[in-house]
Amino acid sequence: MAEASVVAAPGAHVADKSNQAILAAAIGNLLEWYDFGVYAYLAGLIATKFFPNSDPTASLLAAFAAYGVGFLARPLGGIVIGRLGDTKGRKTALVLTIFLMAFGTVGLGLLPSYEAIGVWAPILLVCLRIVQGLAPAASGAPRPPSWWNGRRKTVAAYSAVSSRSRPPAARCSARPLLPS
Repeated sequence: MAEASVVAAPGAHVADKSNQAILAAAIGNLLEWYDFGVYAYLAGLIATKFFPNSDPTASLLAAFAAYGVGFLARPLGGIVIGRLGDTKGRKTALVLTIFLMAFGTVGLGLLPSYEAIGVWAPILLVCLRIVQGLAPAASGAPRPPSWWNGRRKTVAAYSAVSSRSRPPAARCSARPLLPS
């Protein structure tokens, strides 16, 4: 009896892995924005539990300042985790990103209020927001695809089309800026 042999297309395995990576990135991005959205939605409750003050507006502003810390930490996370992804591999960076985001989210959920631990509550809240901001930063700037390598020079060559479309003498006009 003859055995049937099925040969996959050369790029089929690569396309399958690419689809898995896209799905994983989409889920991670959804969870990241879900965490940020839940924090923003519950900012009023967070203000009363972690930033007690006689003025509720000041407490709410402090809660939103802690919210903003997550966004301010993103460039540092992009540098650190992006470098890790370049040296150790993207899978390592992705695993670290997911772990840090989960750690920050679970930590916020388990964090005691100001009444329980005092001034440590807002300090730990800001630290966990920094962790949440560091985590997804590297996923926001993916590496260019492999087909982009040869086209980088082409894009750079056409980036200043307006100045290249004129002859060199017209680029350096000797006309005065103000009419006389």
